[in-house]
Amino acid sequence: MTSQAAHPTIEAGDHAAFMEYALEQAQKSPPEPTNYRVGAILLDADTNTIATGYTLELPGNTHAERTCFVKVAEQRNLLEEEIGKTLPKNTVLYTTRILRLGNAIKVVYVGVKEPEKFVGQNVGRARLENAGIKVEHVE
Repeated sequence: MTSQAAHPTIEAGDHAAFMEYALEQAQKSPPEPTNYRVGAILLDADTNTIATGYTLELPGNTHAERTCFVKVAEQRNLLEEEIGKTLPKNTVLYTTRILRLGNAIKVVYVGVKEPEKFVGQNVGRARLENAGIKVEHVE
């Protein structure tokens, strides 16, 4: 994997700017009729970007969020399984992976709510909130 490009400096708490950065990542995703073009950024507690990802960035049908976790594992010279089990292909199990990280992730910001028609009840969000992880929708 190639090294990460320099990340923009974004002021802590500027959720709109972080969402814009995630949208920039999404634009890198190749358009496919069966996939959403999603971008993700993973921040440390000091709001420094530690990984970015976008749909189909890595071989296979990789989700943006999984790409972030794979990059963090590589940066830290870990097997991906050491930061959680191989990420399944749906958001409920992305939630499981976040929960397995203990208190490493405290807030999840989302730019688009899952459509009720497409997803139904957002069980993943409820699990995160029940575990004390804030889920904030940035409009």
